Amino acid sequence: MTLENTKKEEIERWYDEHSDALLKFILMLVKDYQQAEDLTHETFVKAYLSYDLFQQNSSEKTWLFRIAHNVTIDYFRKQKPTSLLKDFLLSKKDHDRLPQEMIELKETSLELYQALGKLKDSHRKVILLRKVQGFSVKDTATILGWSESKVKSAQFRAIPALRKQLVKDGYVYEETV
Repeated sequence: MTLENTKKEEIERWYDEHSDALLKFILMLVKDYQQAEDLTHETFVKAYLSYDLFQQNSSEKTWLFRIAHNVTIDYFRKQKPTSLLKDFLLSKKDHDRLPQEMIELKETSLELYQALGKLKDSHRKVILLRKVQGFSVKDTATILGWSESKVKSAQFRAIPALRKQLVKDGYVYEETV
């Protein structure tokens, strides 16, 4: 078996194991299913192309999430500022509940994801990576390119912001929070 075949099989295994989690992460950032699929695919293409650079200082999942994060940031950078403003002002993106076949979440999780979508970007990322995906502070810092103290600080601010958003949206009564 050649080195190229081994690399291909490894990337295929990673795709089988991690593509759903990566898609959900990217989808929460771009709020467009087709674009999230494209960016997930691009993540694995980049992983394949830079496979030799993977030094295994972290898990492949952490490495893939780092690539996905960078691919998503690059996507936003390439967007024309006017089109981003237009999308924001016209609420062109689909903010309705996601179809069951697209992402399997219970009703309460949908409410949580909708509230997450309304948080500022840094809060959303840290909650998704730490609380939803279960990454450690160290791995989250690696994925986002932040210091560990910045991850802790962002998480400290993000949890109350999420609670406040859930109350504001009427999903949780203030007394229960």
